[in-house]
Amino acid sequence: MYHPSMDKAVVTCALTGVLTDPERFPVPVTPTQMADAAEQAWNAGASVVHCHFRMQEPGRGAFPTWDPDVVETICDAIRERCPEILINMSTGVFGNDISGPVACLERVRPEVAALNSGSLNYLKTRKNGSWAWPPMLFDNPVDKVSRFITKMDELGIVPECECFDTGIVRSIPMFESVGLLKPPTHVSLVMGVASGMPAKAEWLPLLVNELSDGTHWQAIVIGRTEVWDVHRACAEQGGHVRTGLEDTFYLPDGTKADNNGALIEALVKCVRDAGREPATADEARAILGVGGSA
Repeated sequence: MYHPSMDKAVVTCALTGVLTDPERFPVPVTPTQMADAAEQAWNAGASVVHCHFRMQEPGRGAFPTWDPDVVETICDAIRERCPEILINMSTGVFGNDISGPVACLERVRPEVAALNSGSLNYLKTRKNGSWAWPPMLFDNPVDKVSRFITKMDELGIVPECECFDTGIVRSIPMFESVGLLKPPTHVSLVMGVASGMPAKAEWLPLLVNELSDGTHWQAIVIGRTEVWDVHRACAEQGGHVRTGLEDTFYLPDGTKADNNGALIEALVKCVRDAGREPATADEARAILGVGGSA
C-alpha cells in the first residue's frame, strides 16, 4: 500500500493526554504551556498537533474539559505561536451525548479531528490481579460515529479514524463502502492499549493490508521503549508517524523525556533513517486533504 505521497511523512505530536496528572508528569495544560509545547514540536519537525484540553482551575488540570471558551483560548494560543501548524482535536467521549465535542469543533474548526471508529472494552490489570480501574466500555456505535462524520463534513474537518482493535480496522472499508467515509481515508492504528492491539511492529503489514488502497495511515503507539520499534517500522513501510507526551514518556535509549520536542526529534530521526523527510505543513495539508485537496 505504499504510494508516492508517503515519501513525505506527516509527523504529529500528541501534546498532552486525557487524565495524566500535570502535578506528577510534565504535560502541558494552560494555553501558554500548550503553545510552548506546540512550538517545541514544530521546531523539531512536526506539522500537526493532536490536542486534548484540560480544566484550567487550580488543582483540576488532570481532568478534561469540553468548555468551548477554554478550547478556543488554547487553540488561539497555539495558532498565534505556530500559525502554519495543523490542529487535530480530540473528540473522544463516553456515552451517546456528543454535544461537548461538537460545540468545540464548531467553535475552533480544527483542520483534523479524531474519529473514534468503534467500541472497545477499556481494561487494564495490576500485577496483583486486580483491575487498574473499573472495567469500562469506550462506546462508539455506528450511529455515534455517523453523527461525528456528518458534523465534520459540515465543518470541512478531516476525520482521523482511530482504530483500537482489528475489527475496528476492518470496519473502515465498510464505512467507505456505505458512503460514510469518503476516500482517501486517514486511519490511525492505535497500538499498546492493554485491551486493544499490541505495540508490535510485525502487526503493521497485516493491519495495513485490511485497509483500502490509497488510505493514509499512521501508528499511535502507547507504551515505553517498545514503541520505537513500531515507529521505525511505520516509517520504513510508508506510514505517517505520531508521538508525544500523551503516548510515551520514554526516548529510544530508555531515558525519560521532559518535553514534546525531544520525542519529536527522535521520531524525525526514525523518518530520516527510513530515507524519508517530514512533511511541511503545506505538504501535510495536501496529503490529508485539508481544505478539499487530496
